[in-house]
Amino acid sequence: MTVGPSSAQAALAGVRVLEVGSFIAGPYCGMQLADLGADVIKVEPPNSGDEMRHIGPFVGDESFAFLLVNRNKRSLALDLKRPEGRDAFEKLVGSSDVIVENLRPGAMADLGLGYEHLASVNPRLIYVAVSGWGQTGPLSALPGLDIMAQAHGGLMSITGQPDQPPVKVGIPVCDLVCGLYGAIASISALRLRERTSRGQFIDVNLLESAVSLAVWEAARVFGTDEIPQRLGSAHQAVAPYQAVRSQDGWFTIGVSTPRQWTAFCGALGLERIELMPDYTDVNLRLRNRVALIAEIERVTIGRPMQEWIERLRRAGVPCAPINDYGKVFSDQHLEARGFFWETISDRGATVRQLGSAMRFSPGGTARNTAGPLLGRDSEAILIEIGYSRETVDGLLVDGIIGVPGGA
Repeated sequence: MTVGPSSAQAALAGVRVLEVGSFIAGPYCGMQLADLGADVIKVEPPNSGDEMRHIGPFVGDESFAFLLVNRNKRSLALDLKRPEGRDAFEKLVGSSDVIVENLRPGAMADLGLGYEHLASVNPRLIYVAVSGWGQTGPLSALPGLDIMAQAHGGLMSITGQPDQPPVKVGIPVCDLVCGLYGAIASISALRLRERTSRGQFIDVNLLESAVSLAVWEAARVFGTDEIPQRLGSAHQAVAPYQAVRSQDGWFTIGVSTPRQWTAFCGALGLERIELMPDYTDVNLRLRNRVALIAEIERVTIGRPMQEWIERLRRAGVPCAPINDYGKVFSDQHLEARGFFWETISDRGATVRQLGSAMRFSPGGTARNTAGPLLGRDSEAILIEIGYSRETVDGLLVDGIIGVPGGA
């Protein structure tokens, strides 16, 4: 097992986070905070837990995706629909710093656990509400998934080939970016609380996460009133900057400066086009991109991809092969940087984890546990906040809390 930084080194050591939700966006936010050293307590329904627990691929009877997205967390199986469960949750709120929830807007308030009430319990509480469309506005009550945000937010209108149906980005990018925004907002609110001594309510959602990424598209629409279209792998403002064909596959190139353009033409033996009037600057190359790529591919199609990559790298021109994830997850560069790490699940399975993209010196991000069994920490957490052994046993018998294997 790879072990992360000591508690003294962890950036969020001493911060307690309650996570209420399932699937990706909320738990991914909680994962970022857990990676940074926060004590993240995942509050789940005793009978079923996070819905991701039931989605494959499975290792034995454990969801591998759940084990990844819920690493470094503790699990409290607690029935928030019953008064005793809500009482326990409120008591836990009193000693917590952040709540992250991605239920439908208003669901926590319907349980009597909305922000206004919980802020009266703990005025320093930071409450992060993650949703599809936001907590207000005409769409707020609608269910919202990643693909809906990609569609409504414009991403699908620019993703894919021009003559093909629209497609979504291959990863759930809106879920993931929304989770990152939630984590950034949480940390910022903790910093603000140092000055004000008060918490606040934070609203992050998938739709605005999608639209916030449209930097080049906004520049085009706001600046020229042109509506961006699907360009395949091509860049919106720079050429050549896309995937091109070689003798044995596709690879990517990116030429954005005059120096790179000269080096690129030299590496490919295309000196004859370097100073052609249609290609003398980046804007002309973009305007004449189709003809330019045809010129480039007449050359690149004649030799293997690796040869072109070696030539371009020697010339200092940005380029890369298009790897499938089998190659990515065994990549020598990532291995050399120690990006991947392993831990053991509660049921004994070896779990290979993706590293965090955040690196600290000194210290680091937590590399401790895989996603926990449902209710693994229920008893310990309640005793931590002052419940007696006898009371915990009663809650367990009544089904208000759950532990691995049931009562």
